[in-house]
Amino acid sequence: MKFQGTGEYIATEDLQMAVNAAVTLSRPLLIKGEPGTGKTMLAEQVARSLGKPLIQWHIKSTTKAQQGLYEYDAVSRLRDSQLGNDKVQDVRNYLKKGKLWQAFEADEQVVLLIDEVDKADIEFPNDLLVELDKMEFHVYETQEVIQARHRPIVIITSNNEKELPDAFLRRCFFHYISFPDVETMKRIVEVHFPDIKPRLVQHAMEVFFELRQVAGLKKKPSTSELVDWLKLLMADDIDPSVLANTDIRTALPPLCGALVKNEQDVALLEKLAFMTRRG
Repeated sequence: MKFQGTGEYIATEDLQMAVNAAVTLSRPLLIKGEPGTGKTMLAEQVARSLGKPLIQWHIKSTTKAQQGLYEYDAVSRLRDSQLGNDKVQDVRNYLKKGKLWQAFEADEQVVLLIDEVDKADIEFPNDLLVELDKMEFHVYETQEVIQARHRPIVIITSNNEKELPDAFLRRCFFHYISFPDVETMKRIVEVHFPDIKPRLVQHAMEVFFELRQVAGLKKKPSTSELVDWLKLLMADDIDPSVLANTDIRTALPPLCGALVKNEQDVALLEKLAFMTRRG
């Protein structure tokens, strides 16, 4: 089976090719792109498209690679031994299986999402090299080797907050999700709002892309923020003519809090509008 996108996710030909190439090579697919371009959602839609279960491992700044394999709860075992609990005789009762272990022992091939790998410590990717390459790991407490029954489809996302090690990159198939062009964005909007007024979409997207072109913005609005903004515009029944007459060089767009997410950018736009009116 080949991934071709879904009715809920517009995947470009390049992205479809990247997913299918990673599956063919049995390599993890490393996805980068601006926040809000659908990196995390890609794994969900690949799983849905191919009819496979999805296991999600969301990485935090405190996450360690060992947690993806398993965790040994020595404290609980000590407490149970003091209480005379018979379960202490089997160490397996105190092993908590991580997401990789769950993916390896699944009865069928799964899609494994390792989300925002760059949030963790710089050594995190290197600590997973062997496990992702050989698809096996050693459990020291039981002296077992856990091998993958079916090699999972691994999708790894990164927001590019820090550089990833070369050794890790060599083992991945890489794809950068470029920001959608106007035509692709229209298709994305149609998926979310099939009954939206064409004039509202046209004028809203003109304002949206004009806003993204403003020099000096700390955070450019993303696809997900455009979707949120359109939802608010529809809920408030904003007349498309209001957006047609909106020039971000002279005034902030209505409900701009869905698009502009920090005070520095609001101040920049207000200053731009003030200077343009004064000029």
